[in-house]
Amino acid sequence: MRPLVLHLDDFGSFREPVTVDFSDVDYFVLVGPTGAGKSTLIDAICFALYGTVPRWGKENVIAHALAPSAVAAKVALVFETGGRRYAVVRALKRDAKGKVHTAEARLEELVPSVPATAGLEELMSAVARPVAEGAAVTAEVQRITGLEYRFFTQCVVLPQGRFAEFLHAQPRERQDLLVQLLDADVYERVRQRAVQEESGAAQAAAFARERLARLTDADEPAERAAEARLATLRALGEQVRGDLDALRNSAVEIRRLAEEREAVRRRVTALGSLAMPPEVPTLAEHVRAAAGEVRDHARDAEAAEAEEQRAEDELAALDDPDILMDLLRAAEAHERAVTELRAASERAAHTRASLEPLADRARALDTALADAEEARDRLRDAHAGAELARRLVVGQECPTCLRPVERLPHHPASADLRAAERHVKTCREEAEQARTRHTEAETEARHLERTVRELTGRATRTARDLADRVGRTAGEAEGVDRDDLEGRLAAVRAAERRAAKLRQAARDARARLATAKRRAEELTGRTERLWRDLEAARDTVVPLGAPPLDRDDLHHAWTALLAWRADAAVREQAALEEHDEHVSEAEHRARTLWSAVATRLDDHGVESSEASARPAAPDKAAGRLGELVAAAIAQARAHLARVKENRAAARELDERARAEEERARVAKELALCLRADAFERWLCTEALDLLVTAASDTLRELSDGQYELALGARNEIEVIDHAEAGMRRNARTLSGGETFQAALALALALSDQVAGLSATAARSLDSLFLDEGFGSLDPATLDTVAATLERLAGGRERMVGVVTHVPALADRIPVRFEVRRDAKGSHLHRATA
Repeated sequence: MRPLVLHLDDFGSFREPVTVDFSDVDYFVLVGPTGAGKSTLIDAICFALYGTVPRWGKENVIAHALAPSAVAAKVALVFETGGRRYAVVRALKRDAKGKVHTAEARLEELVPSVPATAGLEELMSAVARPVAEGAAVTAEVQRITGLEYRFFTQCVVLPQGRFAEFLHAQPRERQDLLVQLLDADVYERVRQRAVQEESGAAQAAAFARERLARLTDADEPAERAAEARLATLRALGEQVRGDLDALRNSAVEIRRLAEEREAVRRRVTALGSLAMPPEVPTLAEHVRAAAGEVRDHARDAEAAEAEEQRAEDELAALDDPDILMDLLRAAEAHERAVTELRAASERAAHTRASLEPLADRARALDTALADAEEARDRLRDAHAGAELARRLVVGQECPTCLRPVERLPHHPASADLRAAERHVKTCREEAEQARTRHTEAETEARHLERTVRELTGRATRTARDLADRVGRTAGEAEGVDRDDLEGRLAAVRAAERRAAKLRQAARDARARLATAKRRAEELTGRTERLWRDLEAARDTVVPLGAPPLDRDDLHHAWTALLAWRADAAVREQAALEEHDEHVSEAEHRARTLWSAVATRLDDHGVESSEASARPAAPDKAAGRLGELVAAAIAQARAHLARVKENRAAARELDERARAEEERARVAKELALCLRADAFERWLCTEALDLLVTAASDTLRELSDGQYELALGARNEIEVIDHAEAGMRRNARTLSGGETFQAALALALALSDQVAGLSATAARSLDSLFLDEGFGSLDPATLDTVAATLERLAGGRERMVGVVTHVPALADRIPVRFEVRRDAKGSHLHRATA
């Protein structure tokens, strides 16, 4: 994993957005005062990839990423690994209760064609495909980088204070890391695949053997028998071909005789279908009765229409009912207006008469209120003076006249002030009520006067409207007789009802006449249809010599035709019986021939029981027997081909079973060789031995030849101290500076050797970040460490980042990122050493 661009926004101590471009950097240093935020940049890389940071203690703690005053934060990282480019983004937010949650997490693969030196926006906008979102991002990062978080912080990011984790780790933990780094699990996958291959091959071999056991007729005798059967059936087909042709010829004769018989049967059927309809004998009487009903109903309809016309003439001579109704409504509207005007005038006069007494009472109550308030004020002053007199002291100044008090005054007892207040309140309420009543009376008087004016106008308008309708003046409209209007209207309504009744009677008479006419027409039409039916029936037997029809009487014509039919039916029935005998003889000859052919087929093993069920036509029977022979030959031919195929399949199945059994044996041997417990332990031991050997060379150089690393009996890492005659001791006995040297040597060996040791070369560690730990080194060792890091950064395509406070080391690193912190947070500045 090699970072290209890192972007922080409100992450940790970086309160302002900052973007760090690593695209052209191989070896850099982060410098600045303690607490400036140097380690925060390394933390941001870890957080972007895995959602946590080593310094936070627990992997699921994310609140430390957000400053107490910040409400949201975002980290974005563009990185390359395995020849592909990815972008990972994580965003945080603080809710209303102050808890920090993950607002966004996504991982996307980017198009690698965009130059790595392009800006962050251009890089992240070139998305090739989305990879993961939410909680799935961390798992996908582990899959892409090939490292879990705990191993990432042991061989890529070496956090402050945790350099020695790999050095002091238990052998099992180191083996887990090496399994991931070396892709050793590929051998376990190979072993599992070998087990699957063994199982699949064994199943395939068993299946082939099972199919081979089920194969029948797969030998040479079966093939010779099938060939003999085919030859026999072919000879049988030649023998029965002539018999089947004779059977087909008999079928032709049977069809001819059957057709002649069918013609006679149709003549017999035509004669038998002649029958007189049951209504013919009485139809003429019904026609005469219907004509009489038409004449009677025509007279009744004519009389009813005359009565209807007289009633219509009488109704037309009377007044228009709509005009009478308008006059009645106008008279009623005028009477209502006059009545309402009279009532409103009386109420208005009564209200005007009550105004003056109400005004007098209101003025009297206002005067009583003023008197009560004046009496209350006098009583209030008396009480105030008595209260002041009780506080006076002889010789002191009077607060009212400002002269010395010579003697104390005496005030007699005053009336109750609260009673005076209550009296004032009562007078005020009564005065307000009197004024309110007077105001209400005035308002009502004005309202009634408006109402009187409006009703006077309405009465004038209704009188004028009534006068216009009767053609008189407004004064004359008062004398309109409503009883006369109502009587005239009642006479009109009575005439309307009588006219309606006579109109309905005329309609009923016309309906009865129409019904009678339809009945007569139906009988006439039925008579015509029966004549046509008789002619059609005679036409069916004209070829048999039917006599002509008498067109004067339908019943007599039917009687004559039926008498002729009785004689003709006797002759035709005798002819039908003769033809039945001829057909039966021909069918018997065909069945005899067919039975002989079927017996011959049965003798040769051709099943013909289905065809022997006396089929309807001999030609179909001949065709069925021919099909049976052809089918038997085809079956024999197919059986012979199947026997040959079975012999070939048997040979192929035997060869396949042998091959699958050999494949299962090879897969089993491979699975035994790659057993997980033994092979993985051996592989990791060999890899660890190579790493310790490479780390020993570096440690020997760093310690000026004093220390080397070696593996103990249980694969624990031990230190060989040449200053103590080559004594081997546990790595935990080293001092702090010595531990740093040993851990750094192992980290450098991991970074340098893992690509060559990996089974697929996919776990190349393209980056190494070292956070502090250099302050405990003496100048000579520090110079050796610097030279080692320079070789590590310059020897391959690898990025090395260092966080340090040691100027001697920082000055030797070509790219410097200076970090400073003020009241607004941390800030980053890139400088070249």
